[in-house]
Amino acid sequence: MPNQLYKNANSGFDDLRIFGVDGKDTLEVPYLLKQRADKVISKEVDFKPVNESANSNGFFYTFQLNSASTINQINLAFKEGNFNWQITLEGSNTNTEWFTILKDYRILSIKNNDTDYQFTKLSFPDSKYLYYRLMIRSAEKPGLLEALINKTDTIKGTYQDVKYKTFRLNNDAVNKETVIDVTLENPVPLSNLSLNAQSDFDFYRSIKIEYATDSFKTDKGMQYNYASLYQGTLSSLEKPEYNFENTIASRLKITIQNNDNKPLRLGKLELKGNIYEIIARFDKPKLTYAIFYGNDKIKAPSYEIEKFESKIPENLTSLTIGEEQKNSTYTTKIEKPLFENKVWLWALMAVIIALLGWFSFKMLKN
Repeated sequence: MPNQLYKNANSGFDDLRIFGVDGKDTLEVPYLLKQRADKVISKEVDFKPVNESANSNGFFYTFQLNSASTINQINLAFKEGNFNWQITLEGSNTNTEWFTILKDYRILSIKNNDTDYQFTKLSFPDSKYLYYRLMIRSAEKPGLLEALINKTDTIKGTYQDVKYKTFRLNNDAVNKETVIDVTLENPVPLSNLSLNAQSDFDFYRSIKIEYATDSFKTDKGMQYNYASLYQGTLSSLEKPEYNFENTIASRLKITIQNNDNKPLRLGKLELKGNIYEIIARFDKPKLTYAIFYGNDKIKAPSYEIEKFESKIPENLTSLTIGEEQKNSTYTTKIEKPLFENKVWLWALMAVIIALLGWFSFKMLKN
């Protein structure tokens, strides 16, 4: 779908239609509207704990898989609400010779009246061992409640980079927050935001990403109403990349809560959006076809093609869409005022004033 379409089409694309024209005959073309987002497939791997021990280096937990399977993620859960530990993860097929997978990997949990943040997910390259040994450096025995071992694969979607027009940053000392206003050239789909955030120390701060839904003019200039896209945590432990539902937007507001901490050094901002694709069936290729949109009174179409999506061939022909044009057959009905000439309006006002005066005089006389 071309970018200029997003500016004038209805939200949800209920107004999208494809018509083929042959003289006076018009043929409506059924279609599917698809977006290629990332698809995450996670498969849990069965295992059993076989050993738990400790020495001067820390506490050890050994897990044995039912078979030597490929894994790349372990999710941990602990009884403690507050901790800051370094861990080492090793793999072995014999339970005697060990190979390092992760070293000095940090896991963290902070829970108080202001913060509830945890980072206890171990991510690493694909590994295939029968045994895995986890070592936690802690002065006291960790209360390990659960470990989930997974093999996670991500099927990449189709994205396009989105350029922004302006980037305005304001460190608000009164509200103890950093606000970034981002303006785009035109409304386009957005589903991913990456922020370059740096500090001399580790950090974890609340972050909120919003997009403008509409605007209104005031004495102080243009003001905007915003809706939420994402709420979470900006942390030095995790990659500052945020995914959210693909949304058509032209203006963003990013709010980072600093509390009593020094504002972060914020640099490059990267935006991406899922590309919308139209899959259509053209029964008569010789016709002249066009995509129509912009009718805010029309309802979403219902096509049988969506019931038979599995039968659509994998190798389809790509079509190039031309430049946007005004629909010459579309006319807007202009409602004329009751009195086009102002003389009639003044005359009517004079009659009303005269009647009011007459009724008032009659009431006073009685």
